[in-house]
Amino acid sequence: MTSGHAPPENRSLAIAFMLATLFCFVSLDAIVKYALETYPLVQVTWARFFFATVFSVLLCLKDLPRLFTSKVPGMQAIRSIALMATTVLFNLGIMREPLATATTIMFLSPIVVTLLSIVVLNELVGVRRWIGILVGFCGAVIVVKPWEMTGSGFNVGALFLLAAAFCNGAYQIITRKVRADNPLTSLLFTAAAGAVFSSLILPWHWQWPDASGWVLLVGSGFAGALGHYFLIEAMRRAPASVVAPFSYSSLIWATMFGYIIWDELPTANVWIGAALIIAAGLYIFVRERVKNAER
Repeated sequence: MTSGHAPPENRSLAIAFMLATLFCFVSLDAIVKYALETYPLVQVTWARFFFATVFSVLLCLKDLPRLFTSKVPGMQAIRSIALMATTVLFNLGIMREPLATATTIMFLSPIVVTLLSIVVLNELVGVRRWIGILVGFCGAVIVVKPWEMTGSGFNVGALFLLAAAFCNGAYQIITRKVRADNPLTSLLFTAAAGAVFSSLILPWHWQWPDASGWVLLVGSGFAGALGHYFLIEAMRRAPASVVAPFSYSSLIWATMFGYIIWDELPTANVWIGAALIIAAGLYIFVRERVKNAER
């Protein structure tokens, strides 16, 4: 895992790892949403980072001193802040919105990456990718339904999720700047930074958990760490272009968890919006592959 020697390419296994990744991440989201019904936001967010750090340290134990050394510590710090902001905003969003709706809005992240790459990375984006961006945001408008945001019905949860999608896009852009580091270094930095920061304010937001509460809090960290482990394994066994499109399978898991735990099913506008966002995201993804192949 940490030897630096890439295993032979195995696309079927990589896809299996990617599907497991999304299952773990949506499991994390479901655990967090359920825990937030009982425990404070700060405490649940702390648990997600703290126990992810514990599991990550155990995973990397023999190589820990080497992996905790970054070639770009400043960028790692900024990246960690972006992930913390994404996590807090997303958690605020799922306190108010169904899991499938939250997952759908977060599908905007790849589209946001394309948009931010124009500003941050000075990349040129052609007319067709601009159309993809526009279609994706039209899908988001259908999901959020701003025409229903009047008076007390103002959809604060959806706005938190939109902000989370933008922060996540920034996080992914910054991730391109830390590619000189081992992926496990990035995993350790983000988990540890979130754990340290949330620990500083935890005493003012602590509610002692019962046995089931501890299972939820520890489980959130385990699901997060395991998801990142599976993601690294997927990326080591196949190009990103092979596994990335399978990230949209998370809507299946989110719909399943939402129905089983909260008896929620996505409304028609969520399905329509999801179709537009996914189509736009895949189109932009394909166009970027074409452009990269032409360089």
